[in-house]
Amino acid sequence: MKTFSLPDLGEGLAESEIIEWHVSVGDTVEVDQVVLTVETAKATVEVPAPYSGTIVSRHGNEGDVISIGSLLLEIDETNSTDTDAKETKQSEKKQRADAATVVGNVSNHAQSVSADEFWVGSQVKPSSEHISALPAARLLAQKLGVNLKQINGSGPNGVIVEADVYHACDQQLPGTEVLKGARRTMVGSMTEAHHQVAAVTITEEALLDKWPKDEDITTRIIQAIVSACEQESALNAWFDAETMTRCVHQKVNIGIAVDSPHGLYVPVLRDAGSLNPKAIRRWIDETAEGIRARKIGREEFQHATITLSNFGAIAGIYATPVVTPPQVAIVGAGRLIDKLVMKDNKPLSVKAMPLSVTFDHRACTGGEAARFVRSLVQHLSKPHG
Repeated sequence: MKTFSLPDLGEGLAESEIIEWHVSVGDTVEVDQVVLTVETAKATVEVPAPYSGTIVSRHGNEGDVISIGSLLLEIDETNSTDTDAKETKQSEKKQRADAATVVGNVSNHAQSVSADEFWVGSQVKPSSEHISALPAARLLAQKLGVNLKQINGSGPNGVIVEADVYHACDQQLPGTEVLKGARRTMVGSMTEAHHQVAAVTITEEALLDKWPKDEDITTRIIQAIVSACEQESALNAWFDAETMTRCVHQKVNIGIAVDSPHGLYVPVLRDAGSLNPKAIRRWIDETAEGIRARKIGREEFQHATITLSNFGAIAGIYATPVVTPPQVAIVGAGRLIDKLVMKDNKPLSVKAMPLSVTFDHRACTGGEAARFVRSLVQHLSKPHG
């Protein structure tokens, strides 16, 4: 029998949330058959089985947040000989014993460990008051205020792992939840942005009196951003403060902020300048559907050169959108408002779009940002994109 633990999914991602199990105990699986779907860094990833065989045990529930190395499955290989099975069983027994020690590989977090504080190995019989838990789980329980005595461990030999602590926290206090998935990722990205970006916001309004009645607002904003980036490319860039380098991009890859019940997602519309309005709308609809179904790959969130937040579709006139490094700018579009303007010496009521553009003043000058906003307004004021 062999074990299967959560593999390293790449890009230094330490945690994943179990979205859906595709197998149950007793099922027979083949090599590379998808056994579960996890979400990490705002993307869903299908995890395949590394072995063929019968599922003997399954660890972790849907909604649990687990770390790299956490035990997922125990698989009884269907083609193993008796000798191989015996050797595998002995190897498995040793692996379980190792996993129960403080140096087990269930958690990828480095911890400071006291030899007197934890049960080391399976040769020492713990007392009835002893709690068998990984160091990372103990520290997490301390942070979240979870009592380890009330938790039944799901790890090897009943060891309490981090997923058990998260699950207990969810059930501990009514209305209290551990942030997962996109919400959990947002904490890190917003904290990074707050500490790294010298943010300045410019506001302006675009009059839409020349627009046809059935104009696609989001598509028009995307087209306007592309035009503004072509006129003032300094805002279509990445900035690295450590090396003091700036990369100004030729293609415009727009990250589109999408609100969902699971949190904020920012998929990327690549080379937006090469797409016509119908292609842009089709991408928006298909991407939104993928996010609602939580079936969108990690690659869909990469390589944005500038971001759009169309928050006005919900509410809000002006805002201070947050720039996400290494990008240097984000465009915020507010709720359409009625403006009274003078035309031919007569008052005229027209629709206006409030715009809020935040830029990183380390990488862009005020003049560059102002010219970008002016170009944005000029393009939006046209009858057609």
